[in-house]
Amino acid sequence: MTQSLRDMAVAVLNTADGREKTALSRRYAATWFAARKAGAPLPIGRGTPPDRPARPARPELLDPRDVPRRRPGSSQGRIAILHAIAHIELNAVDLHWDLIARFHDVDMPLGFFDDWVKAADEESKHFNLICDCLEAMGSHYGDMPAHAGMWRAAEDTAGDILGRLAVVPMVLEARGLDVTPGMIKIFQQAREEATVAALEVIYAEEVGHVAYGSKWFNFLCGRQGLDPQPVFLDLVRRYFHSPLKPPFNEEKRAQAGLPPDFYWPLTEPA
Repeated sequence: MTQSLRDMAVAVLNTADGREKTALSRRYAATWFAARKAGAPLPIGRGTPPDRPARPARPELLDPRDVPRRRPGSSQGRIAILHAIAHIELNAVDLHWDLIARFHDVDMPLGFFDDWVKAADEESKHFNLICDCLEAMGSHYGDMPAHAGMWRAAEDTAGDILGRLAVVPMVLEARGLDVTPGMIKIFQQAREEATVAALEVIYAEEVGHVAYGSKWFNFLCGRQGLDPQPVFLDLVRRYFHSPLKPPFNEEKRAQAGLPPDFYWPLTEPA
C-alpha cells in the first residue's frame, strides 16, 4: 500500500533524533518529487500529527529568558550561535511537515504540497550543514541548552492555517532574513569559511520559504474574498506575542512578496 504524504509527514514528526529526522525528511521529499516527476503524485491522505514533535533527550529546553547570552567574539560564543541556528532549523523541519499534515480540512492544490515539501527538505539540509560546522568546531547539537518556546507558534495556530502562514513563514522566517547577514559577517570576521558558506546557502533559500508563505496566504485570502493586509495584521497581533523589531531587510522581504505595510504597523504594540 502506497504511503500517503501525510503519513510521511507524521513519521518525520514522530522521529526524535535530529540526524535521523532530517534523513527521513530528505528521503520522503525525494520520494514525493520522484512521483511528481513521473506524473503519478502520491496520495495526500489524512494524518494525525502529534501536538508536539518528538525531540531528543538533549538539548535541555529552557525558558527563553534563561538561555545564556551568546557573545560572538569568542569561539565558544560562535558555537552557541550555531547551536541556536541548528535548533531553529530542526524546528523549521517539523513546522513545515506539520503544515503539510495538520490542515486536512482545507483543500489545497498540489503546488502547496510541492512548496512545503521542498521547504522541509531544504531545512533538513540546513540543519545538517550547521551540525557539520558545530562538529568541526568540537561541539554538537544538544551540547548546550536551547529555546523552549520554538513550538509555541505551531500550538497557537493549530486550528488556523491562515494564522500559521502569517506567523511562521511571514514573521518568524522573515526575521531570519533580517538577522542572517549580521551572522554571516561575524563568521567572516572569524575567517570560518565553511560556516560562512553554510549560512549563505541558508540565507538564499529562506527567501523562498517566506515567499511560499506569502503566496499561499494571498491565495487563501483571495479564495475567501479577503483583503490580505488587514487580515495579516490582525492574525499576527492575535498569535504573535510581541511587536516586530526593526531593522528589517526590506530588499529581501520585498523579494519574498512581503511589502512594508505588512510589517511596519506591527512594530508598535496593538
